[in-house]
Amino acid sequence: MSGSDHVAFADLNAALKAAGEATRLRVLALLAEAGLVERYREGAWAFFRLAEAGPAAHAVRALIGRLDPADAVIARDRERLAQVRATRAAAAQAYFKEHAAEWDRIRRLHAADAAVEAEISAVLADRPFRTLLDLGTGTGRMLELLGPDIERGLGIDLSLDMLALARARLDRAGLKHCSVRQGDIYDLPLPRDSFDLVIVHQVLHFLDDGARAIREAARVLRPQGRLLVIDFAPHDLEFLREEHAHLRLGFAPETVTQWMEQAGLEILRHRNLAPGSDGRIAVSLWLARDPRIALAGAREVA
Repeated sequence: MSGSDHVAFADLNAALKAAGEATRLRVLALLAEAGLVERYREGAWAFFRLAEAGPAAHAVRALIGRLDPADAVIARDRERLAQVRATRAAAAQAYFKEHAAEWDRIRRLHAADAAVEAEISAVLADRPFRTLLDLGTGTGRMLELLGPDIERGLGIDLSLDMLALARARLDRAGLKHCSVRQGDIYDLPLPRDSFDLVIVHQVLHFLDDGARAIREAARVLRPQGRLLVIDFAPHDLEFLREEHAHLRLGFAPETVTQWMEQAGLEILRHRNLAPGSDGRIAVSLWLARDPRIALAGAREVA
């Protein structure tokens, strides 16, 4: 055991006490299996996740690692977890089926999702990132797209329905290091300097104060961290405002650029992608960077 792995007596004692009861140990094992003990609320529900940092977290993870995965009690708990996941996936599929027509109608108006996602991957390819925050994560697609190449991903959304869809997507993709939780994009429950990359994908047009959302996104960026915004270019499709709660009909390049600069970020790139088959809406991408110099050996805070 290296010096960095040493645990203080009080921390180890507390971890052993917490795990030293059959039901608690089973719950801890399930949390580890689920890739999910940090607590946060979503309406009437409470969600728990194994703590990712700190001496007590390391001690608990070491204890769980000693459990026999073939143990009958643990195996039965995993079966029940699989049933829960299957129910979640079925609910997500039903929701998608119900709303597929309206979503497809909007998709046909703007650049194809595949083209947008290819551009996202391209603009981020020049520099690796370990941690990702997806604001307004919706169905969790950005976490699914970028999750395989990162150490930790977190999606924030205000909608409980969307979070249920996102969890089903992450379960299906096997991305145990990615999670989602409910939160306010204007007041993130996260510390400053937490993430290497923050994405705001097709979210700003729903907000009444985009500049405030950009400032909050910039707050949680680490030094040299990047903020990527994807949204519609200006258009005149009023039905999106009337039927789909769009508060803004797209954004001029200088609008989001100015918000980023006012948040203290350095603009790296802006690009428009051509409209879809119906030829009505272009998609814009803005990439900016926190200009602060990253300190060598800076400790992980997220």
